[in-house]
Amino acid sequence: MNKLTKEDISQEVFDLYDDYAHNKIERRQFVENLSLFAVGALTLPSLLSFMTPNYLDSILIKSDDPRLKSALITYNSPKGGGSIKGLLSQPAKSNKKLPGIIVVHENRGLNPYIEDVGRRAAMEGFITLAPDALSPLGGYRGNDDDGRELQKKRTREEMLEDFIAAYNFLKSHKDCNGQVGVVGFCFGGWIAAMMAVRIPELNAAVPYYGGQPTADEAENIKTPLLLHYAGLDARVNEGWPAFETILNKNKVENTAFIYPAVNHGFHNNTTPRYDEAAATISWRRTIDFFKEKLNKK
Repeated sequence: MNKLTKEDISQEVFDLYDDYAHNKIERRQFVENLSLFAVGALTLPSLLSFMTPNYLDSILIKSDDPRLKSALITYNSPKGGGSIKGLLSQPAKSNKKLPGIIVVHENRGLNPYIEDVGRRAAMEGFITLAPDALSPLGGYRGNDDDGRELQKKRTREEMLEDFIAAYNFLKSHKDCNGQVGVVGFCFGGWIAAMMAVRIPELNAAVPYYGGQPTADEAENIKTPLLLHYAGLDARVNEGWPAFETILNKNKVENTAFIYPAVNHGFHNNTTPRYDEAAATISWRRTIDFFKEKLNKK
């Protein structure tokens, strides 16, 4: 059989994976339901392999790239999980203080994709911190199934405190210019929006396909927002109109892009939900937004 492409897979399979990735169904049920789409040469093992993240072949900026200084650090989160690990990355050669970006993972901890995103942003001239909210439970264990199970053992409110603490750490870092933004994906998209709720001085926030704050929470936002949504992601998108209404009422700067005919997770280049065109343009918009908002005198 020829190598599978996402065009070979029905949208129902992507929707099924979305349910699994967001803990709506257990792995056993995911595999059982996925088997219904294994027809002829399209076997269950080939479907499972295709839908599973491929980190080995998807990293864009290697961990030992000489253009960067990148290392795991530990910072304190007294209102959250206590001692939190994170990947701190910055250009290897820089003679000035840099704007900062917090990079927030999905619902499975600091996996190789999110580490890579942290390095990608650093390559653009930022100092970045990608925390691992699984740190109090031992950290990301090397696979996303364990990551999801571990993350379910923490409350998202406590994890929010960990990312607020990351903001405070990065803002005061000797190599940061004190202007800090946040970008987050899925669960991290909700965290990015909630950091805008909780941190009035946050300079910029970029949620990717993340759930929106409540109406009362949204009333507190002052931070400029750039939001990215997937056209096929009805689950998340249904909350955007009400959120937009509150932002506009309060004259909060916001720009939202809904990328047609792409799935939730379209920026993640390790799974077949990835859409190169949407990922590329959304990332360019994100970097340009941060360069505008985090370099103000």
